[in-house]
Amino acid sequence: MGLPSASLVTEGFIAQGQMTAEGSGMPNLPLAAISGHTDIYNDEEFQNVIETVTLDETIKALTTQPEDIKPVHEPGPRDIVSKGTFEEVNQYFYENKWQEGIPIVPPTMEKVEKFLKFTTRAADEVLGELLPDRREATIWNIAVNGVMAGCRPEYMPVLIAIAEVLADPRYGVEHSSNTPGAEELITINGPIIKELEFNYTQGALRVGFQANTSIGRFVRLYLRNVAGFLPHETDKGTFGNTWRVVLAENEDFLASIGWKPTSFYQGFKEGDNVVTIARYTSGGVLVSVFGDTADKVLPCLGDGLVRHIGWELIFTTGLPANPGFARTQRPHLILSPCIAEVIAKSGYSKKDVQRYLYENARIPAWRFEELLSWMSPEKIDLCQLVDAGIAPKQFCESNDPSRMVPIVCSSDDFLITVSGDPLRNNAYAFTSNGIFGYTTSKKIELPPNWKELLREARVR
Repeated sequence: MGLPSASLVTEGFIAQGQMTAEGSGMPNLPLAAISGHTDIYNDEEFQNVIETVTLDETIKALTTQPEDIKPVHEPGPRDIVSKGTFEEVNQYFYENKWQEGIPIVPPTMEKVEKFLKFTTRAADEVLGELLPDRREATIWNIAVNGVMAGCRPEYMPVLIAIAEVLADPRYGVEHSSNTPGAEELITINGPIIKELEFNYTQGALRVGFQANTSIGRFVRLYLRNVAGFLPHETDKGTFGNTWRVVLAENEDFLASIGWKPTSFYQGFKEGDNVVTIARYTSGGVLVSVFGDTADKVLPCLGDGLVRHIGWELIFTTGLPANPGFARTQRPHLILSPCIAEVIAKSGYSKKDVQRYLYENARIPAWRFEELLSWMSPEKIDLCQLVDAGIAPKQFCESNDPSRMVPIVCSSDDFLITVSGDPLRNNAYAFTSNGIFGYTTSKKIELPPNWKELLREARVR
């Protein structure tokens, strides 16, 4: 607009602010730093920081003409950027921040073309624009990053569906760098699990199986190379996590106990090939869940979910300053088959388990409010959140501070997947990162000659 401006940014986000501005086409946007972290200052300390640092930088930003934008040359999709040995290519990619410190498979034209054979979509088709770099997600760069991650060409339809999730505004890829360091988990359903030889029994979520492992790595590479999330720049995970391998559901076992796949509860038909992606802050194993009936097993599962969810409850009811957080908490419970069998023999469906957890995985209102208050400069009252229209009414059915309130807004908010060692009675609870990677699913579209292509791939 031609007007002087100063964007006030806390010190820890200056590099991210500069990179985000560049991705938005404004690399010369003037930034003024607020030193340190504002949440831990008292009033006197905060005033001192503003007066001694931020004020001068703000005045400078408002009174100094920004440097002219210098055009940046980037290679085209089909340009050859490096030639040499395997080690030389990997060193070049590492220096340019195109790999994460683990050797990649050099994406030669020949390898990329093999991936493109597994889709009928044009190589230059754009699926969407990914923040913060505002780069286009294309069929071509999906194939390139798939090669680099060590995927096989026949994984291409899965990779495309994953990129479609990342490009969906509902998912919120722009939040992939938020400070809790949450990480994506891909859950896969459908016949493609067996066709591509995903592991869905013992060792689920463990590296060691090509489909699960390489596709998990693909997501992290794609976020780095296309979305633009780089450590110390645009990726602000305080501690961070590494990428997770793909979670495949044991659909043979589901059929034997009459349960529906995870994708069914995401709005798809049984038999559809589907990827579901969500970002989880943390989680933990629930070890040795004893019991021969649902009444004995379910209390342990509900308690496990409650124990693993803490500050994430802001995504259940929101906060006055961030009402948009509300109703986006979706915990994910993974059951080993033998636990699911015990529950099913008692006549419970997945839907019944969701209802049980909603009614019983609860905490006292005072504890809920305490956890929220630790995330806010003001004391939180659930009834005030309800009165303000932020939280659902079930969080203020009385004023009793000891009343029990749910950890989600609806029984449908629980995701339940069956996978892992069929002979061990363990479960796993993942806590949701809410809107910062909201649970989103896409159908995997296969080319018309899928079976023929798959046979040819197996021969090679």
